[in-house]
Amino acid sequence: MAVTTDHGITTANQRTGTAGMTAISSITSDTIRARPVAAAATVVAVVGAATILGAWLFQYFGLKPCPLCLEQRYPYYFAIPLAVMVLVGDHAGAKRKVLILALAAIALGMLWNAALGVYHSGIEWKLWAGPQECSGALEGLGSAGGLADKLKSISVVRCDQAAWRFLGLSLAGYNVLISLALAAVAAWGAAMEWRAGGMQR
Repeated sequence: MAVTTDHGITTANQRTGTAGMTAISSITSDTIRARPVAAAATVVAVVGAATILGAWLFQYFGLKPCPLCLEQRYPYYFAIPLAVMVLVGDHAGAKRKVLILALAAIALGMLWNAALGVYHSGIEWKLWAGPQECSGALEGLGSAGGLADKLKSISVVRCDQAAWRFLGLSLAGYNVLISLALAAVAAWGAAMEWRAGGMQR
């Protein structure tokens, strides 16, 4: 008469769970390789949306963005809806060359944003001068009598002062990392589809 111990049951369950996770991982990687355009567009849309929501959350809790911070949001406003359109187009059977060009545009936009983030980070570290309107000396304040009133009405968030840092990086620094990652993902999706002959379809 065979006796099954608790240890034997646990071991069997662990093996079943491991096999299940392996199967899921295999299916996921196969899907990514089979549909790189959809995979890349999904990552760009989700990570981009999370990044913008995080920026809005910081702003809601009082961390006001400087002019350069606001400029670094524009590429996300461009990339997120375009990624969603790429995803829809992939499911709807749009021409592959159009989807490849859209992903290439996203990659270029995020590379530009990464460069803008490097520029902003350099201003924060005082490596170079920033725009006069948010990092230079205040000018045109008029006479001393009206100085106090004008200072009260001025609300300029400086570009050369990092309002928040984590592990030594400001929000501009993290934007560089995220933008580079999204550019790489979009470029990967376009390259994989190109290799599969997407420009001929």
